[in-house]
Amino acid sequence: MTTTTAAPKLPAGRTVTLGASRIAYEVKTYFRQGDSVFFTFLFPLIFLTIFSVAFSAASFGTDSSGDKVTAAEFYLPAMLAAGVLLSGLQNMSIDIANERSDGTLKRLGGSPLPVLSYFIGKIGQVVVTGLLQSGLLLLVAAIAFRVELPTDPAKWLTFAWVFLLGVSTCAVLGIALSALPRTGKSATAVIIPITLILQFISGVYLSFSQLPEWLQNFASIFPLKWLAQGMRSVFLPDSFKTLEMGGTWNLAGVAIVTAIWLVVGLVACRLTFRWIRKDS
Repeated sequence: MTTTTAAPKLPAGRTVTLGASRIAYEVKTYFRQGDSVFFTFLFPLIFLTIFSVAFSAASFGTDSSGDKVTAAEFYLPAMLAAGVLLSGLQNMSIDIANERSDGTLKRLGGSPLPVLSYFIGKIGQVVVTGLLQSGLLLLVAAIAFRVELPTDPAKWLTFAWVFLLGVSTCAVLGIALSALPRTGKSATAVIIPITLILQFISGVYLSFSQLPEWLQNFASIFPLKWLAQGMRSVFLPDSFKTLEMGGTWNLAGVAIVTAIWLVVGLVACRLTFRWIRKDS
């Protein structure tokens, strides 16, 4: 049996500096992986385009002025929430599972790199790519599909905290979930079905109000439903809140449930993350 010598502790400032340098490295590595860019970064944009074109003649309701809500307006908040999930949970869990399988984590574990610096790099990469992805979605929606974006600063403040809380939570949960696949080759087969099911039951691809009540209650256990609801509160007219559970946007519930999952993810990371699997 081989043992890994614990790396000496570095000053806090040095740990943060190493983490910042890891962010740049992780972002470069991310955009060099064509499959990751397609299935996580561009996937929500592709679906927004498909839905906006396919349902261009459909009516999704009206705003306070009586104007028709288009498919692009209806699906934009859903795709923003899906992007947070894909960039955070799906990308993170598959990426770390592959690094554990190919020996990257083992090599890092034998280096002076602190675990905190590694996490800063990973979570920072998710925040950066998530911001770029959201910006691209908003840009395409506004220019290509003429979606009128909010002008109220309070709406953008809500978007900011929902995004940051959501992307942090999904990233932490992704780190914890990376312990589930036994090998890097099985990571995609294990993780993608989980994220797909969450998207279908959380009001991303299907209108949440049209789902059975028992399924709505089940989806409410997980953070994606709340992230999608928070995004809808920003980009959909206030009249649409009557379609939500309880007839309100319930932003307090969005914050509380997502924060609970953030804590759960942090605890799970502390208990499960290892440079090398126990059964290796």
